[in-house]
Amino acid sequence: MSAYVVGDGYTPIAFAKIDNNELLALIPTLIEKYAIEESAIEMIASYGKGVGREVFETCVWIGRFHEAILRCSAKVAHIYRKDVKMDLCGKTKVKDADIRKALIARFAKHDFINGKGNKENPDIFRGVHSDIWAAISVLTCYIDKRGDTD
Repeated sequence: MSAYVVGDGYTPIAFAKIDNNELLALIPTLIEKYAIEESAIEMIASYGKGVGREVFETCVWIGRFHEAILRCSAKVAHIYRKDVKMDLCGKTKVKDADIRKALIARFAKHDFINGKGNKENPDIFRGVHSDIWAAISVLTCYIDKRGDTD
């Protein structure tokens, strides 16, 4: 399973957490539908600790997603988790909850607790859950590093 997000600038306009094979097949459709010219993938980094099967499988999927995006003539950047942490929180010793709080503080319009609002009054993160938060943090870091202001 992997999460993806398509953004209009910093605003998530399409997102989901789906099976890896499903995402791989969906990439060309997303790129065409949203006229995506560039993308970012969270990249694995080594911190000197032993890793297991799941990390190696993640590496394979990163490569498969990367190649699928390139085949559609879009650019691909790799964003490391430590860069996300520094960009959003200013330090690397933070947890996922801290990153989520930083995203809410930065982008929420009225629901400063969870950034989702409600059905009648939705906020920017309405419908976001689980690993989609991480995908949004990668999008945000990528745009920040690129220097866009929208």
